[in-house]
Amino acid sequence: MDSIDLAERNMVEIVTHEDLARLDLSRSRGYIGFEPSGIPHLGTAIIWKEKINDLVAAGVHVSVLLADWHARINDKLGGDMRLIRLSGEMLKGSLLALGLSSKVDFIWASDVVKDQFYWETLLKVAKNTNLSRLRRSLPIMGRTEDDADTDFSKYIYPLMQVTDIVYMDLDIAVGGMDQRHAHMLARDIQEKMGIKKVVSLHGPLLGSLLGSGRMDSFKKMSKSDPNSAVFLSDSPEDIRRKLKNAFCPMGEIEGNPVASIVKEIYFPFSGKPLFINRPESKGGPYEIGSWDEFSSMYLKNGIHPMDLKSAVSEYLVDLLEPARKFYLENEEKFSEILAIYRK
Repeated sequence: MDSIDLAERNMVEIVTHEDLARLDLSRSRGYIGFEPSGIPHLGTAIIWKEKINDLVAAGVHVSVLLADWHARINDKLGGDMRLIRLSGEMLKGSLLALGLSSKVDFIWASDVVKDQFYWETLLKVAKNTNLSRLRRSLPIMGRTEDDADTDFSKYIYPLMQVTDIVYMDLDIAVGGMDQRHAHMLARDIQEKMGIKKVVSLHGPLLGSLLGSGRMDSFKKMSKSDPNSAVFLSDSPEDIRRKLKNAFCPMGEIEGNPVASIVKEIYFPFSGKPLFINRPESKGGPYEIGSWDEFSSMYLKNGIHPMDLKSAVSEYLVDLLEPARKFYLENEEKFSEILAIYRK
C-alpha cells in the first residue's frame, strides 16, 4: 500500500484527494485536536489512534493538540482548567497505552496561545470571515447558534480552530465528520488569505449505543451519557452490560450502533473474521469474513442481535485491556474525573 492509500484508508471523505496526492507526505505536517473533557471513549481511542499511526507510517509528522483552551470555552468539566488538564493527561496516556506511535508530538493549546504571533494570526483569520459564516460552524463544538448568542466566547472557538491550523503551518487536518464545518471554514479563509489550503481527512463517527438515529438526527457516543458509549475505563462487566442493552434492531444496519462498531472498528482493525459463538441449539458457532458478508447476512436476519452483541462485547473487552490496565494503575491520579462517571 502506497503512502497516499495509507493516509486515506478507512476515511469517509478526503478534501481533496487531488490536494493530498500533490503533497510530499514525508515533508508534511498533520494534526488532530481533542478537547480534554473526561474519559475517552471507543471512537477516540481506536479510530483516531489507528489513523494517526497510518499517517506516521506514511511519513507525516503528526501532532495531537490537547485543546484545553477550547474545552474551557466549550464549558467542558465545568470550565475547570485543572480538571481539563488532568483529562488531557488521561487522554495522552490512554492513546499511548493502546499503541499510539511514540513519534507523535503532544501539544497543549495553553502553551501555543502564549505566543503573541498566535493572536496576530487569529486577528488575520477573523478579518477573512464574518459572523454568519462563524454561526454555521458552531456544530463543530456541539453547540447551536442560540448558545453563542448568550455566550459570545463560543464564536471564538471556530476562530481558534482555524488559527491552530494556520499557526501550526499544517498540511493535513484530521477529524470526524462533525469537524467538517471547521475544516471547510479553514480552507475558505486560507484561500482568502492567499496561503495553502489544508487537506482534510474526515472519518466516521460512532453512534450512541442507545440508538444513533438516521443521519439527519444522528446521535454520537457522548461523555454526557455514560450508557451511550464504551469508555476506556469500563470494566469487562460494564462493557458487556452496555452492549447487552444497546439498540440493535433485527435486520437493520442504518442507525444500528452495534453494527457500526463492526463496520468502523472490527473489520478495519482486527485482522480476523468475526466469530459468532451461537449456541449449538441454534446451529452452533460460525465466522464472518468481511463487512460485505456481515451486512448481507444481517439484512436478511441471518445474525441474531444477541449473538452479535455477545461477539462485539468480547472483542471490545480484549481490545481495551491495555487501556483498562492504564486506568487501574493511575486510579488515584485520575480519581476526580473517574468519580464523575460513577455517580
